[in-house]
Amino acid sequence: MRALPREEWHTLLRDVHPGYISWKEYEENLRRLRENAQAHGEDRRKSPPREGPALLQGLALCGRCGERMTIRYRSHRGRLLPIYVCQKAGIATAQPICQSILGAGLDDAIGELLVEAVTPLALEVALSVQQELEARAEEVDRLRGQQVERARYEAELAQRRYLRVDPDNRLVAGSLEADWNQKLRALADAQEEYERRRQTECALLDEQKRAEVLALATDFPRLWRDPSTSDRERKRMVRLMLSDVTLLKQEQLVAQVRFRGGATGTLRLPLPLNAWQLRLPDPAVVAEIDRLLDHHTDAEVVAILNERGLRPGHAKRFSRLILFKLRRAHGLDDRFTRLRRQGLLTQEELAGLLDVSVKTLKEWRYAGLLHGHVYNDRGECLYDPPDDHTPTRHQGIHHHRATPTRVATCAGGAV
Repeated sequence: MRALPREEWHTLLRDVHPGYISWKEYEENLRRLRENAQAHGEDRRKSPPREGPALLQGLALCGRCGERMTIRYRSHRGRLLPIYVCQKAGIATAQPICQSILGAGLDDAIGELLVEAVTPLALEVALSVQQELEARAEEVDRLRGQQVERARYEAELAQRRYLRVDPDNRLVAGSLEADWNQKLRALADAQEEYERRRQTECALLDEQKRAEVLALATDFPRLWRDPSTSDRERKRMVRLMLSDVTLLKQEQLVAQVRFRGGATGTLRLPLPLNAWQLRLPDPAVVAEIDRLLDHHTDAEVVAILNERGLRPGHAKRFSRLILFKLRRAHGLDDRFTRLRRQGLLTQEELAGLLDVSVKTLKEWRYAGLLHGHVYNDRGECLYDPPDDHTPTRHQGIHHHRATPTRVATCAGGAV
């Protein structure tokens, strides 16, 4: 005995005896077993949908070697992120892996592609094409029916010739009998082919089925984006629509998508960031820090960034230590250096130029005679160079006598 595919069987009698399940259910079970079999077509095998979030599990093909890619997962901020890896050669012969692709952004793009594909316009076009194909199938079915009728006519004609022959003429009778048997076999083959083709071709869509198909345009996006839809159900929906996705990592990530109906599409995505790149802050955030340091101290910059909801990379909020590390990593000058570069003076330098003490300089600033630019979180200031509006020593003494005595408190009490 040897196993043959069903197309080569000589005889198949269906529903001869009552069974536990229907023939349709039996065929569906065989199909699912073939898809889930690990040893069936090892280069194109597909495991059943599992609980993991990898959307292209069993559908991702390597664009370099053509092998099916496997799945790995890594945890990032409490979330499992898929990684598609081509490692068959590495497992079999200890070679380096062919390519490895982070799948979070890829899965999102595939999901959006499917949502865009299931639109009313796309379904209308698909239904129109389906109707045209069904019209052609009806024409082909009519021609096949004519072939069956022709085979039946030839079989009946051969039968009449055989029945009219003289039984004593055995040579002619044997020849006519052989011709009759040949026509009967041709008729049986034509009928079997006709029935097989009719069963494999789709039936015409009625109005109810057409409305159900068009309803998918609204039901599918809602179901796909529903948070309660499990990852396993999403992967089952993907397998109903896609045959496979070929991935190739170059300067960009190129994904060749092949739909069930034979249509294809191409996605070009930026390469996913590595783990160390995910920890880097957004360049726009660094530019904003550089701009804010021209007018604010470190503590003020941190408060502004946190108020705007900006993040430094891996951390959730900015702190003075994180800001210090970012300034050092990106070569950003602190506010003191920026003000000095503009020509501002320290209080010691300005006091020397005005020939007053540092204490007097501070009193002038408290009294509003001088304007200081705060450069750190302790309230220390830098000052503009002297000009015509800068008070002199004599003006400062006169103002000091006209100003009531200011009482300052310190840790030891009143002074």
